[in-house]
Amino acid sequence: MSYANPLAVVAASERLCYGRAIGPCTSMAITRPPVKPSRDISRLIEIMAALRTPGSGCPWDLEQNFRTIAPYTLEEAYEVADAIARGDLSGLKDELGDLLLQVVFHARMAQEQGAFDFADVVETITTKLIRRHPHVFGDADGKTATAVEGLWERIKVQEKVEHVGEAPAGTLAGIPVALPALTRALKLQNKAGRVGFDWNNPRVVLAKIREEADEIEAELDRSNKNRMTAEVGDLLFAVVNLARHLGADPEGVLRETNLKFERRFTAIEGKLAKRGKTPKSASLAEMDELWNEAKAAEK
Repeated sequence: MSYANPLAVVAASERLCYGRAIGPCTSMAITRPPVKPSRDISRLIEIMAALRTPGSGCPWDLEQNFRTIAPYTLEEAYEVADAIARGDLSGLKDELGDLLLQVVFHARMAQEQGAFDFADVVETITTKLIRRHPHVFGDADGKTATAVEGLWERIKVQEKVEHVGEAPAGTLAGIPVALPALTRALKLQNKAGRVGFDWNNPRVVLAKIREEADEIEAELDRSNKNRMTAEVGDLLFAVVNLARHLGADPEGVLRETNLKFERRFTAIEGKLAKRGKTPKSASLAEMDELWNEAKAAEK
């Protein structure tokens, strides 16, 4: 794609920069024609090219690289998940735009290095989707979600063989270390379970959780901090396993619990404020009573 006149799509000052999530542009001395919103992805690509044009683009954007932008990419993905958890469809639209901008930003930097561009990204994912859905775009059998999942995993392995010349080493290979710990634990357990390293009864997993809790209690008596924290890790891993056997996403259910805690604690603060108090000035017994009230009110 050609960007013969990227300045034609640059607006003044901060309007084209990321603002809260990324950082403002410095004020521009040159007055340029305003840019109108567009539903065309090519306009977003042109704007990103303009922001990255040396001498006329945004100084902040020009200083960025893949590593410095990566944290914002993760942040925007989490904000998408947050909007979904809150049922905020208007917010979801906004956050998906922010996440899309991250893709465009990374693609632009790769294009500047001659590696690939946004069109290559689109071609790669469309190729992958077609290839991984032969039950839709081909003649493979995929009448159930379970069958589709197994087919997807086999195709992924084959893709890696073709890409690196050999299959991934080991059952647990290929699970990114950078994933949230709960999500990675779930993926590790799923992969191990597919080769038979698994319990088939959630009650057995629940017994394992009790066992891990007992081991923490034993370490409390010994006052060995390193062993205690290691046992807490084992307990969390076992809880993830229970969630998996119950068909629950541990990351998702913990996110919901966090929201519930936030909602109830905010209610406690509100009631205390009406009494002229703050959490610091209230007793634990008083706050616990208000917690139970907030819990009952939700039911």
